[in-house]
Formats: sequence, C-alpha cells, structure tokens
Amino acid sequence: MSEHRRKPPQPQGGGRAAARRGQSGSSSGRRAAPRGATGSAADSYGATSHGSGAYGAGGEERPVGGRAEARRAAQRGGRRRGGDSQGPGGPSGPGRGRGRTAPPAKKRFIDYPRAGKFGWRRWMPSWKLVTGLFIGLVGSMVAVAGIGYAMVSVPDPAKTATAQNNVYYWADGSEMVRTGGEINRQNMNYSDIPKEMRYAVISQENKTFETDNGVDPKGIARALFNMARGGQTQGGSTITQQYVKNAMLDDQSQTVSRKFKEIFVAIKVGAKVPKPDIMAGYLNSSYYGRGAYGLQAASRAYFNKDAKRLDAGECAFLAAVLKGATYFDPAGSVSIDPAATPQANTKRITSQMQDTLDKMVEYHHLSATERAKYTALPHWESPRSNTRLSGQVGYLVDLAKSYIINNTKITADQLQQGGYQIHTTFEKNKVDELKSAVEKVQKANIDPKKRPQTDTHVQFGGASVDPASGAIKAIYGGEDWTKHFTDNADATGAQVGSTFKPFVLAAAMRDGVRSPNGPETQAQDERTPVSPKSRFSGQNKLKIKKYDGSVWKDENGNEWLQTNDGNQPYGDPPDYMIDLREAMRESVNSAFVQLGMDVGLDKVKQAALDAGLKDNSLAGTTFPSFSIGTSDPSAIRMAGAYATFAASGKQNEPFSVSLIQNQDGQVYKHENQAKQAFTAQVADNVTDVLKTVVDKGTGTHAQLPGREVAGKTGTTDGNKSAWFVGYTPQLSTAISMFRLDDDANNKARTFLEMYGTGGQKKIHGASFPSDIWRDYMTQALKGTQVETFPEPQPIGEVINAAPSHTPTPTVTESHQTTPPPSSPSPTKTQTTPPPSPSTTHCGILGCDDGGDSAGDGGDGGDGGDGGPGGGGQPSPTRTHGNGPGGNDSVGTSRGGGWLG
Repeated sequence: MSEHRRKPPQPQGGGRAAARRGQSGSSSGRRAAPRGATGSAADSYGATSHGSGAYGAGGEERPVGGRAEARRAAQRGGRRRGGDSQGPGGPSGPGRGRGRTAPPAKKRFIDYPRAGKFGWRRWMPSWKLVTGLFIGLVGSMVAVAGIGYAMVSVPDPAKTATAQNNVYYWADGSEMVRTGGEINRQNMNYSDIPKEMRYAVISQENKTFETDNGVDPKGIARALFNMARGGQTQGGSTITQQYVKNAMLDDQSQTVSRKFKEIFVAIKVGAKVPKPDIMAGYLNSSYYGRGAYGLQAASRAYFNKDAKRLDAGECAFLAAVLKGATYFDPAGSVSIDPAATPQANTKRITSQMQDTLDKMVEYHHLSATERAKYTALPHWESPRSNTRLSGQVGYLVDLAKSYIINNTKITADQLQQGGYQIHTTFEKNKVDELKSAVEKVQKANIDPKKRPQTDTHVQFGGASVDPASGAIKAIYGGEDWTKHFTDNADATGAQVGSTFKPFVLAAAMRDGVRSPNGPETQAQDERTPVSPKSRFSGQNKLKIKKYDGSVWKDENGNEWLQTNDGNQPYGDPPDYMIDLREAMRESVNSAFVQLGMDVGLDKVKQAALDAGLKDNSLAGTTFPSFSIGTSDPSAIRMAGAYATFAASGKQNEPFSVSLIQNQDGQVYKHENQAKQAFTAQVADNVTDVLKTVVDKGTGTHAQLPGREVAGKTGTTDGNKSAWFVGYTPQLSTAISMFRLDDDANNKARTFLEMYGTGGQKKIHGASFPSDIWRDYMTQALKGTQVETFPEPQPIGEVINAAPSHTPTPTVTESHQTTPPPSSPSPTKTQTTPPPSPSTTHCGILGCDDGGDSAGDGGDGGDGGDGGPGGGGQPSPTRTHGNGPGGNDSVGTSRGGGWLG
C-alpha cells in the first residue's frame, strides 16, 4: 500500500479502538483494567497522580488518580469539545489520548442563554430569537390596539352640558351660597362659527387638523414619558384629542390607562367623525373661563355679542384664552394663582393673540392687510355678573376655591364640575361686622365728589384670624366682588410699613445681636439675646452702621441716614438713646433700622417667615430699610403672623376650608399642624411691648374697654398705605388702607399718595385703620369671655445700658467695664444736631417720609418708613431733601407675585 494511503497510527493510550480492545481483552480472560485506565477521556488526563499502577489498553502501566480526578478530567475534556487531549508527558508521552465529545444539549423552545456557546457568545441572542420576539411584540401590540379600538365608542359631547352645584357653608353649618349647577353653554352649528375662529384655532393649536388622522404620535409619546417619570401630565396635542378630552369629562383622572383610552377614542373619532363636526364639537365644549363653556357663551362673557359677529381680533383673543383662562383672562385670576395678575395676564394674552394672528397670515388664513387692523386687545367686558356672589360673598368663595385648588387633590376642572359641599371657616356675623366697620369710616370721611384729587381710588382691606387654629374668620375684599376685581384681603401689593417692626424685635430676642468682634459669617458668630430694656439711638438722620461699627454704604459708596417721624430725634438728650419698648411705642425708625443691622437682616427675614409671612411677599434684604416694612404681605398673612405672637409663639397656617364632602362622603378635612415658631418667652415679650403701643402709644385709637389689646400702627413712604394690625388672645385682625388705581383694563397698578385724603393732612395707621379695627373688634368680640395675655418672663440682656457717665454703646449690662472702641449700634455722642443735607449726603435711599404725625385726639403717629420703594434698586442719581414729612422713596417697585 502506498505511503499516502496508509492510515495514521492510532494514539497509544486512548481512542475508541483502545477501548474496544480493552473490552475484548476483558472478555477473553485478561485482567480487567482498573478504574481510570480504560483509555477514556478521563484516563487521558488521569496520569497526573502517582497512585497504584494499572495497565492501559496498550499494555502500558499508567498512574491512576481517584474518582474526583477522573471527574475533573472528564469536565476538562468536555470543554475541549472532543479534541485531542494530552497529559503531562506531552504529545508523545504516556498521557496522550483523544477526549470524548460533550453530549448534545436538550433542545429548548427559547434557546437563551444559548447552549453550546461560551463566554459573551452565550449571552448574545440569535437572529432567530430577536426576530421572533419582535414579531411577537408587534403582534401583541396590534392585538391590544384592536381590542382597545373595539371597546371604545365615539363620545357624545352634549352629555357634558350638565353639572352639579357646589354648596358653600358658613362656619356654623348654615348655607352661604350655591354656585354652578348650570353650565353656561349654547351650541352652535358649524356654519355659524366664523371662519376666522376656526382658522385661529387651527393656526395656533393644530395646523394639520384638516389632513391628519386625529392623533399626534410625538405628542402622545411626550405625554406618556412625562407621566411615567412622575412629571406633570399633558393633554392631547391635536384638536381631535382635545375634543375627545372635553367629551370625556366623566373621567378626568390623569393616568396612563385613561391616556390610552383617550388615544383609542381619538383614533376612532378621527376615522368616523367628519372634520367639521369635530371642530364644532371642540369649540362648543371647550372652557373659556368665567363659567363659559362653548364659543357662544364665551363671546357673551367677554364681548357681550353673538359669536357669529366676532371679528378676527376677537377670534384670536378667544383662541388664546383656550390656552388656559386662569393665565390668559386679562381680568386676572389671583384667587387661583397669585401669579395670574391682571397685568401679567394682559401681557400673556396680548402676546398670544398677536402670535395667533401672525400664524394665520403665515398659513394663508388671513390677509396681511386685515391682520394689521388688530394690534391691540379688543375691548372686553367685566367678568363679574353673578348677583349671588355680590358684596363680600364672591371674595369668600374665591378665597375658598383658591385654598381648595392649592391645598387639596381637587383640581380646578373637578371643582368646576361641582358636586361638592364645602364647609368654610367664615363666620357670617364677623364678615358683616367687618364690612359695616369699613363702610362706616368710608361714608363718614371719604368723599370723592368733594375732594376728587385726594379721595378717589381709596380702598380698604381686612382679615381676621383665630390664633388658636389659623382659621380665617372674616375678610373684607373690597367694595363689591362684581365691581372690584382684586381681593384686598389676599393680594394688594401695599407695603406694611412699621407693622413689620415686631418681627425685628422677635429676631433680636430670639437670635440676638452679633458681637462686633465676631466673624462676618453668621454660622458661628457670637450673639447676645436682647432685652426690651436695651437702648438704641433715636437720633434723627442717624448714620446707620454695620454690626462691627463700620458705616453702611451702598455699592456707590453712599451712606444711609435714617430719619424719624417729623424729622425729629427721640430719646433723652444729649445722646438720644431710647429703650426698645419706648421705641416701639413711638415707632422710632432709626432705633429699629440699627437693631435690624445688628441682628442681621437675614435673621429678621427668617423671623417674619417663621411667624407666617410668605417669602415671595418680602422685599430683598439688601437695604437697611427692610426692617421698617418695605415688604407687601397681605392682610390675611399679617393677621396670621401677629396671631403667632398671640398664641405664645405657635404658628398656624391660615386656612379657609375645614371640610369638603361629595356624594361618596368625605373628600378633605383640615388638620391643624401648629409649629413652635418662637418660644413662649419671646412671643409673650413681643406681645407685652405691643400692648404699650395701644395703651399709650400710636395705637390708642384701637383700645377696647375692658380688654387687653396688643398691636402696631404702620405708615409707608409717600403716605401710600396705612395699616393697623392688632390682636386680643382670641382674635387677630389686620386693616389696610391705600389709594390704588387698578382699573382692570389698565396696564399698570399705581399706588397714589394719601396726603389730604379724608380731609386729613396725612393718613396714619393711627387714624382710619385703627378706627375700623376698633369698631369691628368691639362687635366681633361682643359676648365672648374677656381673656388676658400671659405674663412675660424676663428675656435677654440689656444692650447699651444707661451708663453712669458717658454713653457706651453695644456692651451688655453685666459685662460693661470700659468703653469699647467700636459699636454695632451707632449712637450720637455729640450733643449738637447732625449736619444738614447741604453738608452731609442723605443717602441714595433718602430720608424717611417721617412716619405718622400726631393722630386724632393727641395720639402720636408711628414712624413712617424710608428706603427704596418695595425694596427695589434705587437710582443713584436721585438727591434727597429734608422737608416736612421727609421725601418719597426712590428706586423701582419690587416685582413678583402678590401672594398674601
């Protein structure tokens, strides 16, 4: 046989032939091979152990291991997938042999992880598996979509034309008013809808409406993704989807399942309902605000005309309102959201309306010539026409609605649909008494016909809060809800003036004044709690200093000179030092401005927040005038904050709704969550100081015979607002007065000066506001038990104690040894009057308006407040005079919402 046809020699120690020979030898009487020496794969790796010898298939004596070694050798052989194996002797050694292939894996329906693969290949799915899964997924989705499509039906929007009443109750359970119950709606035929209205909506919301299938996949994906990650839900983005949403008012839950249902319905509507019917249904079922559902009702509510007579500008206006009436009704919706002011809403709807008209031109639905006619908002009507909500009831309902939307799970849409029994905290007798007290003063003193230059646009606001719970017992929102659009109890923008000083005192008692040697930061500085007996300078035109004794200057290097009432000093000459109790009683500005600087304006702000004021109603802490009331919280918030002092430091959030029920039972119940904002020691000492204001200070007009009263007057720069905020142990009430031109169609709210108003030279917190407070509280507390305030415990150390020789400011009574080189509380050591403005710059923020002058009956007025109007950035070019009453503030008014 030729060489190339000769079979290759078999391995000496292994292989199938060797195994057969071993079996044959055994059957012919030869000695059986020991375990592990049969030439199997186990044997080929079994020569590594020197155990007892054995004869292999080739008659060779080979070392043999145990069972474990044989098992490991078999596993190693399996991993080599049946290839040649070689022992330690090398390819030609005694351990050389051929391993057995691994047994085939049992077939699985889904081969994953993949059998017969190793490493990363084992976890890489095959193309068959991927294809199969994709086909299965698509098939499942098609099946689900088909089932969903078959299960839904085309909705009938006419069924949404009914709603239930919301019933509001007084605190005693008697019915106040029923609202809703009927939907202000009248359907129109497609042919009667102006084409400008149709194209305004199409241009702004869904330019492909006439050609699409009713569903926007991108919009759906965006909404589902937003809901999946817990963000705000989004509505349908096509007109068809919005139409479906309007028609599904029986289910307004914002869930993924509802969203899928809405999609299926939209697909079916797009396939079965003609486009004209969808457009008519959408415009007839949409909510335009002011209780108006449908285009015809909206046209009457905003323009008092039939919808078919709307022009292109009015159509663009209503198309903009569809974005959300809360933020686009130019009359404003501050009762729902303080950011929805008339000015902000007017700006929004003007921009949206102009954008809609531009798009109508772009998409060839309106000519450029016609579009040029509509560059301003059309004239719109007053939104208040429901006589059931006239007087104060409308303000009460708005306040309750605002509380519900912002503090419960009930949405504005759900509340609009009705069916709720809403129990409020308002007491009818107190609401009536507050209204009567305001009208009494107004009729007796305010005469626009006699004094048109000074008595027009005069407004009042008021609120009364229970210190024990925070329940709002009464408010005065304005003359009439159907005529006056802003709730003066909840949002005005009027600065509070010197009524802010108690928060400065509370911060000084709680947090203390900083050491003049302490660090600039307030994290680890040394502080000394202040006693009401502490003395500060009452000098007029006081040069304000930082806590370390250095003179405060603005970014332009200008110093601050703080003025007092009538540009006169307070305290005992020659240094004019005055203790804090006396400074509060006489409302001395200079003392409290310097005290605020020594404590730190950030601490003063925190004290105001802890008492219950809202951060967005507070001015910035850039300027020293922050301590004397450049902020503009509402009457409700001021009454609530003073109630914290009345309750010995326990702060309760003001609330107006105690219980909500529907046909299924209780929906919401208010639970008090009082927090200890100040210790009783701090709060009771503040109350004790404020008692002296009413007993023999600027607030004597607010005295209630036989009852203890604590309170504070406040008058602001330019005499543009005046306040009295006071309390007894049972009730805290705030009264504001101001002149404000806030015509709803005006673009700007303008506060006017009150010099000469009511025939008085100047309006003070000690005059009309105190009179209203006294008249109201006298009646509101009639028949109630007389209660007294807790006796205050001594607090703090006496700062700047009266010296035996010369004044030594900013040293405590217990540590005073020698006069320090500097002081955080500047005091005048000279006995001569300060330089006049002709030789000393008065500061860019100027001298204060001088505060309240003497009130009626000899009452001293409270110090008015200087500094920038609203805490805004002042103009560095403005100079300041020192005439009677001081000068107006300079700087711009602080922006932001008017949350009360």
